Amino acid sequence: MKVPELCFGCGTFGGKDEFFDAWGAITDIAEAARIVDICMEAGLNFFDTADIYSMGRSESVLGGAIQHLKREDVLISTKASFRFGAGPNDIGSSRYHLIQALEGSLKRLATDYVDIYHLHGFDATTPVEETLSTLDRFVRDGKVRYIACSNFSGWHLMKSLSASERHGWSRYVGHQVFYSLVGRDYEWELMPLALDQGLGALVWSPLGWGRLTGRIRRETGIPRDSRLNSQLVVDIGPQVPEELLYNVVDAIDEIAKETGKTVPQIALNWVLRRPTVSTAIIGARNEQQLRQNLGAIGWSLTAGQIAKLDAASETPLAYPYWHQRQFEERNPRPV
Repeated sequence: MKVPELCFGCGTFGGKDEFFDAWGAITDIAEAARIVDICMEAGLNFFDTADIYSMGRSESVLGGAIQHLKREDVLISTKASFRFGAGPNDIGSSRYHLIQALEGSLKRLATDYVDIYHLHGFDATTPVEETLSTLDRFVRDGKVRYIACSNFSGWHLMKSLSASERHGWSRYVGHQVFYSLVGRDYEWELMPLALDQGLGALVWSPLGWGRLTGRIRRETGIPRDSRLNSQLVVDIGPQVPEELLYNVVDAIDEIAKETGKTVPQIALNWVLRRPTVSTAIIGARNEQQLRQNLGAIGWSLTAGQIAKLDAASETPLAYPYWHQRQFEERNPRPV
């Protein structure tokens, strides 16, 4: 299945808690429909949500916001696995929970199928065969078009792909991952695996958890109204050393002067040029921010500009990757 370079993340739709309020919640269906229409006009017809985003309200608002569109013109991705209720079976990737989760998502989205159904995280307490046979049944029943996963380790992913191949079940075609100029761990293990196994990366938080919006500078630090002033947001998200962030922003600023592009446009363009990346998930508090992010496509950074950003964002590797990097004749980097 073909997807656009950018995907709109609907985590802010329906937000009514501290976490999503910090990101600038869009709670009104009419307001969400306006955002959806701007995306559709730009060719961005892919929308990502999850059952746990504001405990189902994100799915409900997205479902209401697309009712004026032809269902076949819209691509919807949603997720399950995280806790959705107080009961012992209201969490994980068991057959019991996934059936319950998918039926709930379909009802809230007001649709009879989703295009991509993600496991939001790996469930080590459920056999992968139980999980994958359930997902395969969803595909066979027409309730799901494709299956994918999110936030898996390399062995989680490879074990699952092996089980699908062994039993002839639907396999994961995508992996939703954190990847940005201030978080390049994806390149160490998961990117080579994706190249080898033919998985597309759906990148969440390509602006480094709000750090590459263009509002943070070495001289001024974090603005008072930034979501990064919420300790909950900081604790849940990726931890980024300040010096790394400022080095990356300094390099982006230099390229911004050369290109006339904004900081987020450059950061997004860098992600979209990387191996295995199928789409980058963007969010927006308002129409202005959305239109700015849409300006990340339709042009490309030069090889020299990419090399400058690569150098500024390089971090020490963990073992065994630093050791493997010394023998690139046998373990070449993804290109």
